[in-house]
Amino acid sequence: MTRFTSLSRVLLFSTAVAVVMPLSLGGCVGMQMGSDSAKTTATGSAAGSSTDNVNSALERCNETLGTLAVVEDTGSSWYTYLTTQWQLGPTTPVLKLLAQQSGCFVVVERGKAMQNVMQERELQNTGELRQGSNFGKGQMVSADFSMSPSITFSNNDAGGMGGAIGGLFGSVGAAIGGSLTSKEASTILTLIDNRSSVQLAAAEGSAKNVDIGGMGSLFGSSMGGGLGGYTNTAEGKVLVAAFTDSFNNMVRALRNYQAQEVKGGLGKGGSGKLKVGN
Repeated sequence: MTRFTSLSRVLLFSTAVAVVMPLSLGGCVGMQMGSDSAKTTATGSAAGSSTDNVNSALERCNETLGTLAVVEDTGSSWYTYLTTQWQLGPTTPVLKLLAQQSGCFVVVERGKAMQNVMQERELQNTGELRQGSNFGKGQMVSADFSMSPSITFSNNDAGGMGGAIGGLFGSVGAAIGGSLTSKEASTILTLIDNRSSVQLAAAEGSAKNVDIGGMGSLFGSSMGGGLGGYTNTAEGKVLVAAFTDSFNNMVRALRNYQAQEVKGGLGKGGSGKLKVGN
């Protein structure tokens, strides 16, 4: 009996190894590029005026409006929340992609990569670069406009969906409902004219995303592990969608742009109806 039990354990262990090894190797062998489940509303690519696989819902411009720098206020409370609570990176890469794909702006670098731009010029000045590298003065393009993003609202559990499902379908529904959360976000994009400092446009955007985070507990740890990658990026996806909505709303407003007129000229005291002091 003891020998049979020992033999059974050996066979069971061998069978488990035979099953688990292919599954563990499958993470490498079955690697998928271009996964639809990992995509956001900011899809595809841009190179100059050429684009590929752009979200069809992204607003486009028939002509370029000017050069654009995307600038984040990294000292603001929303940026702290973005990087600490949601553990997400800067929004600028997404916004630059949307701006270039739209054809509305030529994007210029004014972020971290600007340090590398200036570093090349410093190397030129020291004489370390090859002759003809041509990093001399007067070649950088000015930014006509600055676009500034902000997150105005976010909610990680909106709508109370879990309780409603639990009430309808009993214990199983409660288990499923407990795994459902609805993530919402509201964002604003502001467009500034760099020469005059005048705010040209501002646009709000919003998005909502249903997350099935803990549903893997119903089907075992393997199912939960499969969903984990998506739940870890659900906040990012809803934010990208909200910023895409903001950008679309801004482009629609710019199509109908009319300059604001002030009697006497901008910055010269206004019409006289709003006075400060004597």
